[in-house]
Amino acid sequence: MWWIGIGHAGTLISAILLLLKQDWRISINRFSESMTLFAVACAGMAEFDDPEALLAAAHRAHSEGYCDMDAYTPMPLEGLAEAIGFRSNWVQRLVFVAGLCGATGGFMLCWWITVIAYPHNVAGRPLNSWPAYVPIKFESMVLIACITAVVGMLALNGLPQPYHPVFNVEEFASASRDKFFLCIEASDPMFDPEVTRQFLEHLNPQEVMEVAR
Repeated sequence: MWWIGIGHAGTLISAILLLLKQDWRISINRFSESMTLFAVACAGMAEFDDPEALLAAAHRAHSEGYCDMDAYTPMPLEGLAEAIGFRSNWVQRLVFVAGLCGATGGFMLCWWITVIAYPHNVAGRPLNSWPAYVPIKFESMVLIACITAVVGMLALNGLPQPYHPVFNVEEFASASRDKFFLCIEASDPMFDPEVTRQFLEHLNPQEVMEVAR
């Protein structure tokens, strides 16, 4: 709603100045146009025909200082995550902690059952016969770790995501077939609709598109 309001405000100012036959080059006109562009533009996206061109473009964008960007390919591309500045992944940390919690929980459950809740003297063995707990500990560790891996992966990737602004670009339908896309988000500190578009055009893409909100 905030971005819609800004976009409408910029469009309204532009319309009033147009009716008043004002020169579009004066500062207030340029300001109103910038308001509209900033509110409507969500990202700049370039389309490439081959993975090598996408990799080179991603390295170039990252070296120029762009940090909030993403790439879309029809298949996994080695080195692409590093090229766009992706360095760490929280999934393995979450799985490790979840595995420890699962193993500890499985042990404590077995201990509570055999020592506290239902103690039985079986052939004089100690109540806390921990070697018998190993299969339960292993199974609970694997179960909790696997569930955490799936849920953590979905959550950290923002999935499920029924809608994304890149879906507004008609050419993006080829991202799952034979095209490669580099997208620089508007949230990037260096993002400017015109400057970013010119930068993407210098990467020799097949086409440069503006992603609307």
